[in-house]
Amino acid sequence: MIDRGRFHSAFFRRLGLSFAARVFLAALLLRLVPVLLSYNLGIGLDDMFQYDMLARSLVAGNGYRWYAQEDLYLVQPFLHLDLSTVNYDPRGVLTSFRPPLYPAFLALIYFLTGTGAHRFFVARLVQAFVAAALAPLTYALARRLLSTYPPRPPFPFDKLRAGPGREGDALSLSKWGSGGLGPKAARIAAWVVACYPLLVIYPLSLATENLFFLLVLSSVLALLKAAESISNANDANGQMARIKNDIKHSRNSLVVAYLATIIRAIRVNIYRSRWFILAGILLGLLALTRSVSLLFAGLAVLWVWFALRQRKMAVVVFLGVMVVTLPWMARNSLLHHRLIGIETTLGYNLYVGYHPAGSGSFQYPQSLDLLSILDDGLRDQIGQQKAWEFIQADPARVPYLALRRLGSFFDLERRALTYFYSNNFFGYIPTPLLLTIAAIMLLPFVFVSISSAFGMVLIRWRAETLLAALFLIGHLIPHSLILSEDRFHLAYVPFLAIFAAQFWTGGWSALKVRWQARTGKIALILACIVVVLLFLNWGLELWRDAGTIAQLLGPLGNQTYFPY
Repeated sequence: MIDRGRFHSAFFRRLGLSFAARVFLAALLLRLVPVLLSYNLGIGLDDMFQYDMLARSLVAGNGYRWYAQEDLYLVQPFLHLDLSTVNYDPRGVLTSFRPPLYPAFLALIYFLTGTGAHRFFVARLVQAFVAAALAPLTYALARRLLSTYPPRPPFPFDKLRAGPGREGDALSLSKWGSGGLGPKAARIAAWVVACYPLLVIYPLSLATENLFFLLVLSSVLALLKAAESISNANDANGQMARIKNDIKHSRNSLVVAYLATIIRAIRVNIYRSRWFILAGILLGLLALTRSVSLLFAGLAVLWVWFALRQRKMAVVVFLGVMVVTLPWMARNSLLHHRLIGIETTLGYNLYVGYHPAGSGSFQYPQSLDLLSILDDGLRDQIGQQKAWEFIQADPARVPYLALRRLGSFFDLERRALTYFYSNNFFGYIPTPLLLTIAAIMLLPFVFVSISSAFGMVLIRWRAETLLAALFLIGHLIPHSLILSEDRFHLAYVPFLAIFAAQFWTGGWSALKVRWQARTGKIALILACIVVVLLFLNWGLELWRDAGTIAQLLGPLGNQTYFPY
């Protein structure tokens, strides 16, 4: 009998394709299917309309403007714009509401291929290639998070002291935490990202996440490569010191070796900074895509300073972020004649997130209350003022809203599906088929998130894995304090897939070994608590929205027209 797996591997080896290339092609093919089937599909959310308007304005040479005269008819049926708050220009209103990188990305596509009716299809086609890159990037990230090399200098978590009750730690971490199962887990994680349903169809949306996900993985990988470069530089410096010591006893061939080593050490020490420079630039671009990532950028600088013990390189990363972001901040500040950051959505998001009739998530109709104000600075000020009034009126509600936002962040991924199906984008779908589609869309997050909780128990916690944890924390905190939706956890999926794959390759036997150690018991108990909380959150979500779900499954579910 022919082993199909070995046959396919041999076939791809003959083609000269690495695993990264194979998983990229598979991810690309999966993403091209919905794109090719939606050639004439329009756009359906105000975010998408706004990004499209901004991109077309850039291509037309009118600057960063939206709501041009020819676009007003698109929004007037559902949004009354107060033109009296600005000196209206028929070319559109100069805005600072949206970060600039994703509209600039769309503008580049439009500039090269035109702004005709086919522009959405072309943008989705390009986004399919961008999204497919997440799979090999996840593979590269997993290889580093699960690999055997330690950072230089060693992070305090790197070394486990031998002693009573620590044998389970040493055994489990040597085999499952960073050992031979790492490459297998890395491949599994890449396939999870390649086949993850919502990530497969996400290129259909004109949304910042298509660029944001790519920059998240790229910036983290650049930081990990920077950590590797420190190890290489230390090795080169150590080799030079050894040869310098030996040269005292010989002045022949060792002299040549010493000179060669000096050149290599200089090259390694100079060029190692390129990864820190690249990391700073990528973190800056990440902030220009979604400004909430500035918190992670700050945590990354601290990681370089304290975890890698590279103070100069931490300054390099910080300066890289500033060089990329400060020009846009200066532009916005000049536009509003006061100090402004990358975007002016904070007031709007706080207003929606703390509204007395809201639940801490994006919610209709209060989401439209401030959009009629075209002056971004005025909208931002009013939003922050109103949010502060909401907090003062009921301060006890603040921790409740934080918990609700935390729950919304980890909700099942059904919000977009509910909106598009209920607004008749796909027509009527029979109940059995609709339930099947829902299961395909929703269950992967359940399996991956639960498995990742146990996978984290098996991870060897060191500088590299700490960086991943800092991203998870830095991405969650702003959303739990301001505004949250289930789509925001999609940036977690590559990381969760890596942790989940670690559990799937190690299995229950690995957890049994970890249970032998005191720290393993604590970690496993915490993982079980996380799993219980996740199931509780999902159960409350389904119970709370049972009426909505019943209507969607009814004969007129595709015409219930639920708001986003």
